[in-house]
Amino acid sequence: MRKLLLIAFKDLKLIFRDKAALTFMLLAPFLLTLGLGLVTGAYGSSGSSGISQIKIIIVNQDSGQLGQALVDLFQSAGLADLVAPTLVSDPLTARAQIDANAAVAAVIVPAGFTDNIIPANYQAPAADILQIEIYKNPLSPVSAGVIQSIVEEFISRVETGRVGGQVIVTQLLSAGLIAPDQVSAIAAEMGQLQANSVDQAPAISLQAAQSGPAQKAFNPMAYMAPGMALMFLMFTVSNGGRSILAEQARGTLPRLLVSPTNSAQVLIGKIFGVYVTGVIQMLILIVTCSLLFNIQWGNPLGILVLILAAVFAATGWGMLITSIARTPGQVGNIGTAIMLTFGILGGTFIQNSFMPGWFQIVSKITPNAWGLDGFTTLGLGGSLVDLGRPLLGLAVMGIALFVVSILIFSRRSFAQK
Repeated sequence: MRKLLLIAFKDLKLIFRDKAALTFMLLAPFLLTLGLGLVTGAYGSSGSSGISQIKIIIVNQDSGQLGQALVDLFQSAGLADLVAPTLVSDPLTARAQIDANAAVAAVIVPAGFTDNIIPANYQAPAADILQIEIYKNPLSPVSAGVIQSIVEEFISRVETGRVGGQVIVTQLLSAGLIAPDQVSAIAAEMGQLQANSVDQAPAISLQAAQSGPAQKAFNPMAYMAPGMALMFLMFTVSNGGRSILAEQARGTLPRLLVSPTNSAQVLIGKIFGVYVTGVIQMLILIVTCSLLFNIQWGNPLGILVLILAAVFAATGWGMLITSIARTPGQVGNIGTAIMLTFGILGGTFIQNSFMPGWFQIVSKITPNAWGLDGFTTLGLGGSLVDLGRPLLGLAVMGIALFVVSILIFSRRSFAQK
């Protein structure tokens, strides 16, 4: 055990003497976190979600009840703190304002939308349903996603009412309870009821509600900071693997094996050094961001256990890269590609909840996604007990990667240059 610790401590000293490595391990993620905080306006935030008063443009070309119901929804008191709608009459003007970055999205309701959804003859719905257009600003994907969610829920309620009304009218006709000439009047009445129900029940509203332990207000920086830290953690573990092959190429590993130390002890010692380096990197970034950005990370024990698990899984990826690479340069190139890919898949730049279902499934191969899931849970007031799923995912990932890496390492000799 003493030999393992000595090897790990030696590698740890070498890494923290390397100015280039320290730049990528600590300075780069800190500066990127600071930049994202300034861009999103989340710097120094302690209780805001960072999403409020979203500027949108509404073009209502529909003269019927449903178009006005959507306008009333966006102007309702329940959404007053979330959106700031502006009404215009021309779709070209609305799109131009979005292109000029004057708003997040334009919601365009086409002419005849109500008549298309609720035809006079309720038995014969329109063949081609007119669509509400959402013209989004690509510079504000999160806020635009919120607007899209509101419109999609509105449409879902409208469609549910349309299908339900069609079934009711058809059943009444079949039972002989109404005459064919009464269909138009009943359809109009049901359409009015449908529009009123949509208008009276906002799709999304801001309200304080809780069940069980109280949840804390979530600071967006508590998502950005660990996202950057987890992404650059992949650089740290791949750089540690690179040092193994570099020492093999220089001949220092064969000289070390001349001493009464077997190859398994050397390899485990160096892997442990990489692991400890990753843990120290995460702890430094967490503490620094807590002091400078006023981030409340949540349960301290949960944070520590989550860091240990995330670094364990990331180190497994670093060892897998090292086991399949032949030269230190290959480790560096593959590690950089993996770092950026995992950053995108893991949700460092865009939250996975706004991505398609298949994307969210693929993201689970990354320690970034599981780690961010855990950090978000703790940031919202969760405890160690609530981390069961992300901790299990990270543990299974790390074990599987280490098993595969050891099998590959066992077929290679590190005793020779």
